[in-house]
Amino acid sequence: MLTTAPRLRIRRPSPTTAEYTVTTLPPQTLPLRLLWLLLLFLRIFLSLVTLLVLYARWVQERSSFGAVPTTPFPPSSLPPLLSLDRMVLLLDAFQDTPSGKLLARIAASVTLPVLVPVAAAVFYALSLRVHKEESLLVLRGLGVQTSESPATYLASAATRFIPTEKIQDILVNEAFRGFEVRYYLVVVVEGEEDVVVVFPGLLPKRKIVETVWRGLRECLYEGRGEDSRVVASEK
Repeated sequence: MLTTAPRLRIRRPSPTTAEYTVTTLPPQTLPLRLLWLLLLFLRIFLSLVTLLVLYARWVQERSSFGAVPTTPFPPSSLPPLLSLDRMVLLLDAFQDTPSGKLLARIAASVTLPVLVPVAAAVFYALSLRVHKEESLLVLRGLGVQTSESPATYLASAATRFIPTEKIQDILVNEAFRGFEVRYYLVVVVEGEEDVVVVFPGLLPKRKIVETVWRGLRECLYEGRGEDSRVVASEK
């Protein structure tokens, strides 16, 4: 329900610009928006629980070396509610609550060499994107820009810009993937041995690939008398 088969979205901000986006995000209906809000709440809740468990274990490790005098934090420009000393006081106060004592017992029951990798794995899992998105931005007279969403929310999108003068051709190739024939869009770049595959992670269906190919050539080469040809086989 949270993802769908790769589908195409087309946006044309101007006659000389077109953006083609292939995504696994389904249409945003009201039930789906509520489900996304619930998922966001669960991510935040589990992240806070993991942080509190780590803090409880840090307090235990600190106390095992004896009482450590507290050093006041240097003045901060943050609002009083967000200052470091205020947050530490709130965390210490939470340790005395029933929930804090429960998390402290959980932290004490797990060895440190196990707790840290597990916490890191939890943070990584919570940062993973549910859906994938790849796009192709076409700018007539300038070139094309490919963009691929990262696997996690902590990373930035991978983008590449190819100037028009470097583009030798734009083709729809076919290749065998097991017993299945897959079609994919490629850009032949001058001076490079390997072609640039558009939508490499999602590899949408042939209908989507050909729609993007036609729109790309129309937007990029309109009025230049470029010939159209498709299908270069590759096995």
